[in-house]
Amino acid sequence: MKIGCHVSNGEPLAEAAARGADLIQIFLSNPQSWKKPLPRDDVGELLAADTLIFVHSPYLVNVGSSNNRIRIPSRKIIADTIGAAEAVGAAGVIVHGGHIDDDEDLSVGFERWRKALDSVELTVPLLIENTAGGGNAIVRQIDNYGRLWEEIGDYDVGVCLDTCHAWAAGEDLSTVVERITAMTGGIDLVHCNDSRDPLGSNRDRHTNLGAGEIPVELLVEVVRSANVPVVVETPGGAEGQAADIALLREQLGLPDEA
Repeated sequence: MKIGCHVSNGEPLAEAAARGADLIQIFLSNPQSWKKPLPRDDVGELLAADTLIFVHSPYLVNVGSSNNRIRIPSRKIIADTIGAAEAVGAAGVIVHGGHIDDDEDLSVGFERWRKALDSVELTVPLLIENTAGGGNAIVRQIDNYGRLWEEIGDYDVGVCLDTCHAWAAGEDLSTVVERITAMTGGIDLVHCNDSRDPLGSNRDRHTNLGAGEIPVELLVEVVRSANVPVVVETPGGAEGQAADIALLREQLGLPDEA
């Protein structure tokens, strides 16, 4: 099992080494912008490295929006991000599930996801991440993966499970891996994050493992059950993330070093 963290995209391999990580997650463009990712000078280094890479799409992406000034740019930046991710040999691109308008039925969101994927060439798998709050969020409720997969399961898509988001949404983490697997065939990546807030808070506030409200043994069991690559998106810089990675390795009986 490979365990790593989200790092800045300036010198990602150096940051991975500082944390003892054997995988990284990065942005390839400004997460608050629609601008296309720029070519990187370190493509050769990234391709040659024995480090698994995942790419997170910008936070602005919402293919479920009724507003075509959001929905259409969302499709375009997904396509641009996939192209840039392919260039660095990434294993997947993570994108939030998005949300619909308050007065719309969720079925509209599932249909918009299908239309979005019809417009994108998936040369890298797209991993759809559950979100923490909002009754109109398309995959806030884990059970909605089943309905979404009825629309898009034939595309090269997968699931990124965020433990903090699931906890904030009031989901039972002891059964979440089993339930997602039954609906989608499996989980492709786990964002293992503790939560600063109680179960069902609808608040997306990550904290370091063991420092929040989610029992460590529950986080470890999610990781063990999913048995896929793990990213911690936790605070504290290199020191804080290195401690989280080391904790998971210790609890899972894995070697100390990446």
